[in-house]
Amino acid sequence: MKAVRFSSFGHPLKVAEVVEEPDAALESGQARLEVLASPINPSDLLTLSGQYGSLPKLPAVPGNEGVGRVVEVKDTTAARVGDIVFLPLGTGTWRSHLVVPAEGLVPVPPGTDLKQAAMMFINPPTADIMLREFVTLQPGDWVLQNAANSGVGRYLISLAKLAGYKTLNVVRREELAAELTALGADVVLTDTDDLKERVRAATGGAKVRLAIDAVGGDSTRRLGDALATGGTVVNYGVMSGKGPKLSAEASIFKDITLRGFWLVLWMKRTPREKQAETFGRLAKLVAQGTLRTAVEGTFSLDEAREALARAMEGGRSGKVLFTPNGPV
Repeated sequence: MKAVRFSSFGHPLKVAEVVEEPDAALESGQARLEVLASPINPSDLLTLSGQYGSLPKLPAVPGNEGVGRVVEVKDTTAARVGDIVFLPLGTGTWRSHLVVPAEGLVPVPPGTDLKQAAMMFINPPTADIMLREFVTLQPGDWVLQNAANSGVGRYLISLAKLAGYKTLNVVRREELAAELTALGADVVLTDTDDLKERVRAATGGAKVRLAIDAVGGDSTRRLGDALATGGTVVNYGVMSGKGPKLSAEASIFKDITLRGFWLVLWMKRTPREKQAETFGRLAKLVAQGTLRTAVEGTFSLDEAREALARAMEGGRSGKVLFTPNGPV
C-alpha cells in the first residue's frame, strides 16, 4: 500500500513524502477500500504547513474526503465487494487503500461522476450551510462573496442560483468574469478599495445582508463595508494569511456581525438526521450534474510533489485530485 505521509509540519513540498506501508489485516466488521479519487483542499495544505485549526498527531497521512471501491470485507454485510462508496471524512485519504468500519459507509449514487463525488463532502456543504444558516434570505436577495473562483465559491454560485438568490462575486483577476458568469454568477467584481461603491451601483442600492469571506484581512473589511446595516460577514478561510477584520464604520455604526464557520464544528453540533438530509440533498445534485466544479488535473501518488505544486499555484482553472489506482 502506498500513502503520502508527513512527519513534521512545514512547506508541503518539503514535508510530504510517498511511502510504502504494509497492508493492514482486517478485523471483524471492517472493509478495505481501494481509493479511487481524493482532492487536495486548502485545508489539507494548511494542515501540512501546521497552520490549520486542528492538527493531527504525527506522523500522519493527509486528505479528508474522496471515493473508493470496496475490495474486501470481514464478518459484515454492511458493505459488499465492488461497492463504490464515499470515504469517511478525515481518515487520511491520500493513500492507495484504506481500512475502515463497514458500518456507516455511504454509497455513491449510481452514474455519478466519481471525480465530482470525491469533492462532495467538504466544499458543497460548506457553501450550502453558509447560505442557509446565518441570514434568512428570500428569492431575489443578493449575496456577496470573495474568492468566488474557489471550489466553495463556485458551488455557492450554483446553490444560490437554485434558491433564486443573486450573487456578487469578488475575484482578483478580471479574466475570471466570463467563466463565472457562464456558471451563473450575476455580477463579477475585482477586489479593490471602491468595492462598496461598485456593489451599490451593481445592485441599484439594494440591501445586501450576507457576505461570505474566504480571504481575511482587508478583503473582509471591504465586504463588511459593502453590506447593509445589520448585515453579517461569514468567514471560513484566511487565504491572505491574515485574520478577518471589520472597519469601525461597519462594526460600530452599521452593526455588522462577523461570524466564523468550520464544517467540523457544524457536524459536531448538528443532529445526525439534519446532517443526513444535507448530504443526501447535495449528493443528488452532484449525481445530476447540477453541482460540479472544474478539475485542473489528476495525479498518481508517485506524482505527489507535482500535484501539491499545482494545487498551490495561482491561476488554476479547477481542483487537483489524486487518483491512486489509475484514471476514473
